[in-house]
Amino acid sequence: MILSAIRLSHLLPQRAQRRRARGFTLIELLVVMAILALLIGLVGPNVMKQFGSAKSKTAATQISEIDKALEIFRLDTGRYPSTAEGLQALVTQPGSVSGWNGPYLKGGLPNDPWGNPYRYANPGPNGGIEILSLGGDNAPGGDGENADQRNRQ
Repeated sequence: MILSAIRLSHLLPQRAQRRRARGFTLIELLVVMAILALLIGLVGPNVMKQFGSAKSKTAATQISEIDKALEIFRLDTGRYPSTAEGLQALVTQPGSVSGWNGPYLKGGLPNDPWGNPYRYANPGPNGGIEILSLGGDNAPGGDGENADQRNRQ
């Protein structure tokens, strides 16, 4: 009886060591997965909102750069490009323009952050020139990431 008690006490630490070496229990894994799912549910929408606003800010910055290039084009040629010439006049010289000293945009004419070309009108709806991105939905109007971005004329 004493011998079996000694053997039993000797086995308990080995069993505990083997149990620790086996890994995590199913309940422990489920708890960790629940915590991760909760964090993703709380943090994910905020990250996506920031990502969407980053695209809108990028569009506003690109429109501002195109607007500056159009001003330099006007200083060199005495006029803005016509609607028919479009923004491509900032990259390649239109045939009827004298004094062109471009290209006015390094790296060519960019698309908006959603992959669509910027729209240009001269004269725009309010007079002056208009540079427009229709946002993520590529349709007039919209809110948030789908809101139109335009130059301030």
